[in-house]
Amino acid sequence: MNSSSDFAETVAVGLSGGVDSSVAAWLLKQQGYNVVGIFMINWHDTTGLLEGDCPAEHDLILAQLVARQLGIPLHIADFSEEYRQRVVDYMFDGYRRGLTPNPDILCNREIKFDPFIQKAKQLGARWFATGHYCRKETLVSDGKTEYRLLACTD
Repeated sequence: MNSSSDFAETVAVGLSGGVDSSVAAWLLKQQGYNVVGIFMINWHDTTGLLEGDCPAEHDLILAQLVARQLGIPLHIADFSEEYRQRVVDYMFDGYRRGLTPNPDILCNREIKFDPFIQKAKQLGARWFATGHYCRKETLVSDGKTEYRLLACTD
């Protein structure tokens, strides 16, 4: 791949400020991709937290530092309304019905792989990446390539 960002394909990275997403962004940039970071805000309520004790604020600062160090733009995407509707409301409804829903699974399905991808496309990204491990499968049929994310083996 050409190292010039004029010719490189754009990859949007869900940049949390953590090691995994930072390394993913760095590796993609090293491979010549035009990398843009997206930092997701999923919640604003700080009720019950001590002032200055919001990990999301800290994560944003780290993501900004990583983006600056890598020389990539960082876009902040506020998905808090989608998160409340698709994850929090569903989770509390499940609790009311005696279930124990897993909000992390819902967040991955309902936020990271829907609004995040839409935001990535708005930024001109053809590809998207996170620091998550995944199993994947590539199928080629009738000259058409299809990529699938698979459930973990354990």
